[in-house]
Amino acid sequence: MRQFTIGYVMVLIGAFFISLLLTPLVRFIAFRIGAVDNPNARRINKVPMPTAGGLSILISFLISTLLLLPQVIGPNILGQTYFDFIFPIAIGACIIAITGLIDDIKELSPKMKLIGIVLAALVVWAFTDFHFDSFKIPFGGPLLHFDPIVTFILTILWIVGITNAVNLMDGLDGLVSGVAIISLMTMGVVSQFFLPQPNAFLTLTIFVLIAAIVGFFPYNYNPAIIYLGDTGALLIGFLIAVLSLQGLKNATAVAVVTPVIILGVPIVDTFVAIIRRTLSGKKFYEPDKMHLHHRLLAMGFTHRGAVLVVYGIALLFSLTSILLNLSSRLGGLLLMVGLLFGIEIMIEGIEIWGTGRTPLFHILKFIGNSDYRQATLLKWKEHHKK
Repeated sequence: MRQFTIGYVMVLIGAFFISLLLTPLVRFIAFRIGAVDNPNARRINKVPMPTAGGLSILISFLISTLLLLPQVIGPNILGQTYFDFIFPIAIGACIIAITGLIDDIKELSPKMKLIGIVLAALVVWAFTDFHFDSFKIPFGGPLLHFDPIVTFILTILWIVGITNAVNLMDGLDGLVSGVAIISLMTMGVVSQFFLPQPNAFLTLTIFVLIAAIVGFFPYNYNPAIIYLGDTGALLIGFLIAVLSLQGLKNATAVAVVTPVIILGVPIVDTFVAIIRRTLSGKKFYEPDKMHLHHRLLAMGFTHRGAVLVVYGIALLFSLTSILLNLSSRLGGLLLMVGLLFGIEIMIEGIEIWGTGRTPLFHILKFIGNSDYRQATLLKWKEHHKK
């Protein structure tokens, strides 16, 4: 056991330094191949910035998981080797990274990018047991088992959805990499201590990914000298989506809800963006500058300040997920209600829904302000008389 622990720690250190040392080289290559973000109306950068920083994370992850980890960990209780466990995930990660790299150089259409993500998801579906095949309705509900067709659809939708959600959040220096570190740390703790059936391979993989991202982080934090690009944002989103599937398929409600809460920042930001754009008569995938980080900048936060606020929100989601695993059913229910209430207040407070779209604030004002209540009732009566 002691030998395994030392070996694993050495792999983590190796993953960190591979990423740390490779990133300057990747930055040089990015300029050479044209993987550069030039300033425009939607971008924050004022000068051309190299992207494709995710390549250093990918290479570190592949070397650590395909070459180093199999040397220090034996087969699991089912006789599966770690290499057999990780190889299909690594293939999917390569497909995702290649898709992102092409987009960083040539800017793929949304349709072509989606094809790349779906192809990587299909590899995971076909060659691993990372399937969304069951779901426990939270807080006393039944355990639902899905047939193969529904399982296939849900698995692909989850991977595509989370991958895109993380990618859409990549708008400020260090934003995705920092939120990913926080989310993955929480996933690692939950997978080790709170899943009904702990999976050592899963936990080891999560922490190797964290080490690879941490090695890249110093170059990406504000003021960044290299961006993740779609190469990195899609890669991180894809790996988080795949690894979180193990929580969704467990037979306890807490295990099901936990990965959703851990990924609260990208999920909420994307969900709200889709509704906001639909209400505004736009296509749901049409870009805008109303994401959480955009709104924080519009409120006067500095670049670094906005990033730190989002880190704080991600940390609150993560702490909530851990508390949920330690709470009773009633405590968990109250925790979820409080979380949802807090999310809505935050969304309306910084106007992520859009200007004037504050239904909860209107309800609270209706309850707590008699003058407003009377004026609202009067308008309602006049409207119905017409």
